Order: sequence, then structure tokens, then C-alpha cells
Amino acid sequence: MTDAADPLDAGERLGAEELRALQLERLRASLRHAYEHVPFYRESFDKAGVRPEDCRTLADLARFPFTTKADLRANYPYGMFAVPRERIRRLHASSGTTGQPTVVGYTDRDLSVWADLVARSLRAAGGRPGDVVHVAYGYGLFTGGLGAHYGAERLGCTVVPASGGMTARQVRLIMDLEPSVIMVTPSYMLTLLDEFERQGVDPRGTSLRVGVFGAEPWTEPMRREIEERFAIDAVDIYGLSEVMGPGVAQECAETKDGLHVWEDHFYPEIVDPVTGEVLPEGERGELVFTSLTKEAMPVIRYRTRDLTRLLPGTARVFRRMEKITGRSDDMVILRGVNVFPTQIEEIVLRTPGVAPHFQLRLTREGRLDALTVRAEARPDAPPEVREAAARSIVAAVKDGVGVSVRAEIVEPESLERSVGKIRRIVDLRPRDDG
Repeated sequence: MTDAADPLDAGERLGAEELRALQLERLRASLRHAYEHVPFYRESFDKAGVRPEDCRTLADLARFPFTTKADLRANYPYGMFAVPRERIRRLHASSGTTGQPTVVGYTDRDLSVWADLVARSLRAAGGRPGDVVHVAYGYGLFTGGLGAHYGAERLGCTVVPASGGMTARQVRLIMDLEPSVIMVTPSYMLTLLDEFERQGVDPRGTSLRVGVFGAEPWTEPMRREIEERFAIDAVDIYGLSEVMGPGVAQECAETKDGLHVWEDHFYPEIVDPVTGEVLPEGERGELVFTSLTKEAMPVIRYRTRDLTRLLPGTARVFRRMEKITGRSDDMVILRGVNVFPTQIEEIVLRTPGVAPHFQLRLTREGRLDALTVRAEARPDAPPEVREAAARSIVAAVKDGVGVSVRAEIVEPESLERSVGKIRRIVDLRPRDDG
């Protein structure tokens, strides 16, 4: 994909004007492709009174209708595909835990582009050809494992397809095979950290030098915790299966100042989560993506529900998106106050005696909702430290977020672990109030 003299690929070398011209060319082609080959988009565009040829500038994209996860579910399994099923070389799907699964298809070209973009991401993170890459994302229908795997191979790395689970064996593989890069969810990296310490192994003494973390929101305090306790560079990767998978955006190792969106393949917008109005650059809102090069399943103005903002590029010409602060559908409204798990995470991480594993439990007491923060104690924390930690969390949430909560400090390793996206919120409220 690249030569030794020039580590950047052609897309990364584009100037700003070249990039905008390429985006418009690809955007118009993607709109035509979707309109001509996906009945849903033809009906959606017609209902909105727009045609592909109405997109004469990048700003014209705002005239086109959104696509939502509900639309994908309504067209399950193959209704959103723009090529004959015989051209599909791979299928991925969501878990379907919150409803009908969403199915995503890839042509040969889609898979090649995906591998290129994950390779680009891994290189931006500090990975290099010849590195051993330990992939601890889950393999299977989840896009993380296979997306990371083929991208690392495309870069010229040696891949350890560890997948998730069997934590003790993961530590042994890292010790024996000496990877320099690990790709994993940040919450599972903390689980690995606990296992290193349980085995009496200094995590700062391993071969790892780069961690590429994605699939769930994580905070700057969590980055500092991982970097200090592992002695590695921790960088963010972003993607979602509906748009491609991991490799839609990547944080660069040299700046660690947000994720550069690979805008030559994905066009980002930020919209007001309530009105859908496009917001000016720099304002925080909901992230929306339009694919520019996908064959099997183009997506037009897909509402991700992820909350962030767009900023000018630094290490690359592409614009940056801030680390995801939360999801509009993960937000808890507690007595009129918006609460995100990442806000609680920052408080838990700075509380002495508490491990970085927590869960939020929503209950209803009478007519009022109640929130309990359940956080694991560190193994060496005595009872009086645990009691102080609970009081500290309650006070910090009240002061910093503006709501009253309860806090329980539970035994180490007593909260459910996840090898994929951690379940931060457990909603125990009755579904039927009538």
C-alpha cells in the first residue's frame, strides 16, 4: 500500500482543496449508487423531494434525509444492499440485543478498502510493518476482531488472533509472543491489567508499546491510567459496523488530540440531536456519516447517536472528531439532569481505593428514578477506605453532575466483565408504569 520512503498513503497526502473536490465527486457517485440500487433510498429521496443530481456542493447534502438504525432493522436482512447478493463476500451483524439485528455486507472491494483504512489507522497509531499485533477484540459477527486482523496484515504485521475471553491465557500469550501493539476495548484492557497484577507480572515491563482502543467511549483519565500502569501509548480508534467497522477514524500517536476522520471515504456532519439541523464546525452534537466509497451497502446521512464535535485537522489534513463523550441513547435523564456514563467514569477513576470497573443501576422508588453507582474496590483497600470512597463518589457526582446518587463499593471482580462493549447501564425500572 505504501513504500518505505513515504509512510503515508495517497489519501493522507491530499491537500485541502483536493480533498474537498474528491469528496464531492465521491459523494455524488454514492448518492446515485444508493438511489439507483436501494429501494429504501429511492423512496426516501423521492419523499423528501431530492434527487442525486441536486447535490452540487458538499453543503447540499443537508437537503437529503437521514438514515437511522430503525431503517436498517426495517430492511433486515438484505434490503439495504446495493449489489446482488452473489457479489457479497462477507456479512457482519449487530448483536440484536436491543431489537432486530442490523446486517452489513461487503464486496471484495469493500473488504480491501476496509483493510487499507485499518492499516492506515494502525500506522497513525504508531504501528509499523513487522510489528506483532495482539488482537483481543471479539471475532465473529462483531466487526472488531476481523477488521483489526485484516488491517494489521495489510500493514505487514504479524497478527495474534487472540479474540476475547480466557484472560489468563491472554496474559501468557503477551508474555510469550511479545507483541508490540494490542487492539482491544479499553474496559477489557483494564481486565487484562488486573490479571497481570494477579499473576505477579509488572505490566510496565511487557513488550507492549501501543494500545489501540475502541468499541466503547472512554475518557482521558482512563487513558492516563492505562498509559501509566502499562507504560504504553494509548490511542483511540473509531468505527461502527453500519458504516464499515473499526477504521472510520483514528487518533494519531504524535498528537493524541482527537480522531482524524478518514474523510476521503466517510463524510462527517454534526447535527442537533433533537432538530436534525446541521451545526457549525466546532459545536457539539450528534455525529452523522455518509459513506463515499462503499459498494455493498452505502449509507446516506446515518445517525450514529454518538455525541462529539468536529475540529480542524492537525497531524493530517482530515478533520478531527473529539473522543466520544457519550451516546444520545445512552444518556440517562435523572430528575431532569442529563447524565452520561463517561461523567461517572471520570469520578470513579480519581477516587482512592476504587478500581476502574463500575456499573450504573437505575431503579424507581415511588414516582422517582434513582441511580446507584456500583464500583469495585481495589484488592488492597480496607473497609474504611471503601466507605470513604462511597461517600466521595456521592459527593463528587452531586458537585460535578448535579444529581444525588447512591454509591456501593463492591468486592473486586464481582461486576460482570465483557470482552466486547461493556454494559455500563443496568435499567431495573418497571417498563409499564400503568
